[in-house]
This record gives sequence, structure tokens and C-alpha cells, in this order.
Amino acid sequence: MASRDASFEQGGQPIRDPAARPSNLNLPNAITVARIILAPIFVWLLLADNGENGTLRWVAGILFILAIATDGIDGAIARRRNLVTDLGKLLDPIADKVLTGAALVALSSLGELPWLITAVVLVREVGVTVHRMIVASDHVVAAAWMGKLKTVMQAVAISLALLPLAGVVGEWVVVLNIITMTAAVVLTIASGIDYVLTEVRGRRSPR
Repeated sequence: MASRDASFEQGGQPIRDPAARPSNLNLPNAITVARIILAPIFVWLLLADNGENGTLRWVAGILFILAIATDGIDGAIARRRNLVTDLGKLLDPIADKVLTGAALVALSSLGELPWLITAVVLVREVGVTVHRMIVASDHVVAAAWMGKLKTVMQAVAISLALLPLAGVVGEWVVVLNIITMTAAVVLTIASGIDYVLTEVRGRRSPR
């Protein structure tokens, strides 16, 4: 009886087994997958009328903002409900890269963003993503603070590039977009270097 009673808190509520792992089929992971699915929809909306500053452009920009905003939502739900999984840690940064990478390629194809910027960002993002997949069976590399800051800055810069705000609030938005995009590229490179150094130090440290 003592062992049975010990498995319950006061009030008869069962105590969660700390060793039990949450299922991969949970709400946070579903939101993450939805973010990946929204990427081609957003790109189609942006390119449907060749990037003209009309209704589809506004819808594409708003859809991108809503999709990228779910990055914070799924993480908050996962932590609050104890639904953090290795799959979620792996898919979450991948979803961000798919969404932002698709946006950068679309903007470059429209001639609104230099291909050099897109290439630099994609090389870093694809390289890190491939490495995460290679080492996934050994360990999961969660996103570091600099990587998260990079994602936020990319989201801000891309949102400013997508929304045709210059005709609404003034040309100063273009200058702001140049500043934020430059900061995003710098953080992309810096976080990539930080990722490599962290992995090298981890390999050298005894497990």
C-alpha cells in the first residue's frame, strides 16, 4: 500500500514520472510542422503577381509574420506542458530555416534582395541543418541564444522587406530594412561560427 500511495500526490492526483518521455505526436510539434507547410503557400502568394504591391503581397507578408510568430508559441507550449522532445528540438530550427530561406530566395528572384545575401544565409543555414541531422543519432543540438537572436532579426528584416510599407509610412522604412537585414546577415555568420566552435569544444570534452 505504501508504494501505491507514494505514486499519488495529495488530493489523489498521479505524480508524473520524471523518466517518462512525451510523445512526438503533440501540439508543439504539430505547430512546427505547420510552419514548414506554410512556407510554399506563402511563396506562391508572393510570386503569384510577380511581387506587385497589391493584396497578395500584403497577404503573403502577413502570413509570413504569423507563421514565424508560431516559433515562440510552440516553444512556450512545449515548456509549459512538459512536451519538449528531441524531435521538436530538431524540427524547430529546421522549420525556421525553411520559412526564412524560402522568403529570401523569393525576394532575390524578384530582384529585391541581392543573391549574395541569400547565398550567405543559405550556406550557413543548410550547413548547420545538415550537421544537425548527421549528429541527431548521437546528440541533439538545440538552438543557442545567438541563433535565436539571429532568427528574430531575420524575421524582422524579412517582414520589412515583404510588406509594402514605404508607400504607407514613408521611404525611411527602406533604410530601416537595410539596417535590419545587415544586422541579420552579421548575426547569421556570427551564430554559424559560434555553432561550429561549440561543437568542436563538445567533441573535445569528455562525455
